[in-house]
Amino acid sequence: MTHLSMYVNMEGFYEIRMESIGGLGANLAGKMLAEAGVLYQGYNGSNFSSYGSEKKGTPVTTCIRFSDSELEIRSSSPIEKPQLIVVFHESLLRTEKCMAGLTKDGTLIVNTEKKPDEIRKMIGLQSGTIVCVNALKIAVEEKSRVNTAMLGAICHAVPFLDEQAVIQVITDTFSKKYAALVFANIQTFHRGMNECHVQIFESNHEEIQATFSRSSSILGYATQPLGGAIINPGNSTLRDLSASRSGYIPEFLSDACIHCAACDLTCPDMCFVWTTIQDHHGRSFQHLLGIDYQYCKGCLRCIHACPTEALRTIRETDGFADEHRVMRSVNS
Repeated sequence: MTHLSMYVNMEGFYEIRMESIGGLGANLAGKMLAEAGVLYQGYNGSNFSSYGSEKKGTPVTTCIRFSDSELEIRSSSPIEKPQLIVVFHESLLRTEKCMAGLTKDGTLIVNTEKKPDEIRKMIGLQSGTIVCVNALKIAVEEKSRVNTAMLGAICHAVPFLDEQAVIQVITDTFSKKYAALVFANIQTFHRGMNECHVQIFESNHEEIQATFSRSSSILGYATQPLGGAIINPGNSTLRDLSASRSGYIPEFLSDACIHCAACDLTCPDMCFVWTTIQDHHGRSFQHLLGIDYQYCKGCLRCIHACPTEALRTIRETDGFADEHRVMRSVNS
């Protein structure tokens, strides 16, 4: 088995940063990965996550450090220059600074239907390794979770991680409360490991990835806007919730719609776009035009509320939301 010391940085660490959203299991994946290295392979390791409000759809960052048993890990600072970045949702590449700090010979793993060369063009990466795995598809087919498929892809990409150690941790974790799910998650792990697409890119450029920069608050006493005005309110028309979706969205079938507004009443984000038309008697009524996917976080409440099956659950494919989005007017 390949030894860890071949892959550590100048401080003696191998560092992994996972970029995800709440509900995809990155926090648990980080814990399981750290336990596999520490409990079953004898490395020193640490794991921690950072997130805002603890709810589905909000950004989550998980950090894992490994070192040889002789080197103590005394740092719990955020990982700024990882050798491996794992992105649990493709849309995060557009909305978050996922690539920040990735070393020039580092590895990027993405949960996506795309191939590595497509991801490379999308993010502008010039060198390094890109690993693509359709973790959502695997999880749906195996009736399990995205995170164990991503763990399989990580084991494929990181030579010093022992496959059997990770399988043992998956078994330990799920057998405590969900014993019936152990087999499905191990199958998901194996598929994530075997069904990923890997491509190595080389470049002569020295600076190729975005450098990591710590964000500073604009709300200090010397930097806040005059009067303490909130310049980016939560109801901003620029807000984009596409990264909150975990792979499924509602599809609107206009022929089956009776315009009862049951969907609109249950939607927490006012995604549905309406207009006023007249019937053949000249009476005005509200007519549903469709969904503004910019505001949809994929909670799917509307589907359960619809009495006529005018809304149905579909797997979100690249470009579908943009092509079928119905934009609201300025006055709506």
